[in-house]
Amino acid sequence: MSDLLRWEQKDPSLNLPWKQKTLPLFAKSSPFYHTLKRPEPLTVDEERDLQLAHDRLEKICKKCLELDVELLIDAEDAAIQPAIDYFTYSAAIKYHKDDHPLIFGTIQAYLKDSKERMIIAKKAAEKIGVPMGFKLVRGAYMSSESELASSLGFKSPIHDSIQQTHNCYNSCAEFMLDEIANGSGAVVLATHNIESGKLAATKAIDLGIKNERQNLQFAQLYGMADGLSFGLRNAGFQVSKYLPFGPVEQIMHYLMRRAEENRGMLSTSAFDRQLMRKELSRRLEVATS
Repeated sequence: MSDLLRWEQKDPSLNLPWKQKTLPLFAKSSPFYHTLKRPEPLTVDEERDLQLAHDRLEKICKKCLELDVELLIDAEDAAIQPAIDYFTYSAAIKYHKDDHPLIFGTIQAYLKDSKERMIIAKKAAEKIGVPMGFKLVRGAYMSSESELASSLGFKSPIHDSIQQTHNCYNSCAEFMLDEIANGSGAVVLATHNIESGKLAATKAIDLGIKNERQNLQFAQLYGMADGLSFGLRNAGFQVSKYLPFGPVEQIMHYLMRRAEENRGMLSTSAFDRQLMRKELSRRLEVATS
């Protein structure tokens, strides 16, 4: 499916009879080396499975709409991401609550085309009156993405340095905060990076974004970067702590990817331990005084 969507971008004459209304999935800078030859069309069984996937997603979306709960759809590696974005944007067009997004797509800032893709999708959504929400992350497939590109003789789609990834993340956050300040869209800033948290919080305050608004949320994994989480919450911002739930054999693989995505997590954990020691010392002083 992702191959067909990529090829349609290369050749708009390609007919995809199953394709529903969606938002732009690619930017000029997006890599297309995953699909080097015209793919075969979906079989009858594959089209049936695709419709079942749409039906299942719609059931979830309807329940979220009923309960006023946001649905954040995660990202995967670039080979299959177009299909995920297709499902996400198709659902976002159908399901939103007034001017507030219900469905959030995920943007991985370690990809060179991430900001451009986000802006293109956001602007296209605005034109049809659809509020669009995004969750910003750094990304979790650095090694595999670079290795695949190299094996095919192409440049890596990943930023050349971690600082470039940080800059891209902060730039994406800045763009979305400006959009929110102008009354458009929403963002979940999923980060364990203290500097990114500080920059976004300062920007939000400077723009006059009210802390109680649901259009801006921060998020961290449960048990990680608690110092950042508490600091943001004490400043009045909405903060979520994410807790994976499921069989251990599945959850461990997921957590390993999150650990790879957040390589700065260990230094953040050291910061958390420092804060805990400071708080323990304060309580001991109070108890013994």
